[in-house]
Amino acid sequence: MDYLWTPWRYAYVSAAEKSVGCVFCEAVKAGDDAKTFIVHRGEHCYVILNAYPYTPGHVMIVPYVHLDELQKLPPEGAHEMMELSQRMESVLRELYHPDGINLGMNIGKAAGAGIAGHIHMHVLPRWVADANFLSVVGETRILPETLEDTWKRMRAALIR
Repeated sequence: MDYLWTPWRYAYVSAAEKSVGCVFCEAVKAGDDAKTFIVHRGEHCYVILNAYPYTPGHVMIVPYVHLDELQKLPPEGAHEMMELSQRMESVLRELYHPDGINLGMNIGKAAGAGIAGHIHMHVLPRWVADANFLSVVGETRILPETLEDTWKRMRAALIR
């Protein structure tokens, strides 16, 4: 059996558990998309950068409504979530030229959800051999651009 360890996410998960309210709901309420890294607002869902990305360009598609299960999301929200996933796949391919794309949800704490109370879809670019000794042994991620730069590039691509 193989095990995947993500100790670099501990700071994110532990802070999320202690925070007052939902980080996704709070980001929407803040009204400052550049500060909260919301790159796109749709009718039912929005796209936000992951503050602790696995790879550059790692985004999440989040419904505005606070729900803990995908089955509770109304059809129009689920459809927009998938449409935004497709759109973000195109943006990520254009901006990062990845070898592949990961798309997925962790629903519930036991499934690995860092924010278990508010469903969200992860969309992130991947490259062959993008995990190396530094990320595996050194528990360190190297990201070639800041979240601010990623936000600017994605906003520009989404406007086009």
